[in-house]
Amino acid sequence: MSLRPDLAVIAGHVARGTRVLDVGCGDGALMAALRDERGCDARGLEIDAGNVAAAVARGLSVIQGDADVDLAGYPDDSFDYAILSQTLQTARAPDVVLDHLLRIGRRAFVSFPNFAQWRVRLSLLWGGRMPVTRQLPQQWYDTPNIHHLTIDDFRAFLQDRGIRVEGAWFLSGDRQRSSAAANLLAQHAVFLLQRAPGN
Repeated sequence: MSLRPDLAVIAGHVARGTRVLDVGCGDGALMAALRDERGCDARGLEIDAGNVAAAVARGLSVIQGDADVDLAGYPDDSFDYAILSQTLQTARAPDVVLDHLLRIGRRAFVSFPNFAQWRVRLSLLWGGRMPVTRQLPQQWYDTPNIHHLTIDDFRAFLQDRGIRVEGAWFLSGDRQRSSAAANLLAQHAVFLLQRAPGN
């Protein structure tokens, strides 16, 4: 089974044989790939009961929980990687969730849709309405996305917090974009983060 493009980037950069926590793991597609192809000890946290059942049916270790509430119970440095894919923008307190990710994992992968991509801008400019695209398929009233961030917003947030960026990938569909024009051209972003020394 092929992975969603941002998940494929993450899977390709997780070291073999490591311990991984996938927060908002969905049906466990990434966890299964990490287990089967990279020999990782992958655990998951997922809010949707149907997705939890699907992941458990794959033989994965997934519990039902809410990232906004349940990450506080995980001990420091208990995983090599904590992963938050396409979930940051749905969290009630994304800054707190990110703090927990970097506390729980020695490194953290974060992926999110870029709300400054040119198609989104054009839809607002010419249509005057919140866009509905292949990447953002819900209407404004039923979308789980409650924080509309851009790549530049996230970069500024990381700089203000002293969080180190070890890697960054910018995607339009399956294609990678250069960093220079990512805020305008990329539909999704993937960041590999690490706490700054002393944090």
